[in-house]
This record gives sequence, structure tokens and C-alpha cells, in this order.
Amino acid sequence: MNTNARACDSILKVARTIADLEVDDSVQQHHIIEGIGYRSLDRGG
Repeated sequence: MNTNARACDSILKVARTIADLEVDDSVQQHHIIEGIGYRSLDRGG
């Protein structure tokens, strides 16, 4: 995916927010995948 540490941190923060909105105590794989999707939208890809 060609991501640096800052991008990974950003994706994890978004994934944590998604998990919080779903009232889930832990970040699951589908939260991370959704976070990656939002990053792709933000970057225009």
C-alpha cells in the first residue's frame, strides 16, 4: 500500500472511531479496512 508510519497512525485512529461508533470495545479487521477505504477516498483514489 506504500504507507508510512503517519498514514498507519491515521488509519488506526479512524478505525478506532469507527469501532467506537459501533460500540465495539476493540478494533476489528473490518474497521481497519473501512479506515483504509476512507483514506483512499480522501486521497482521490
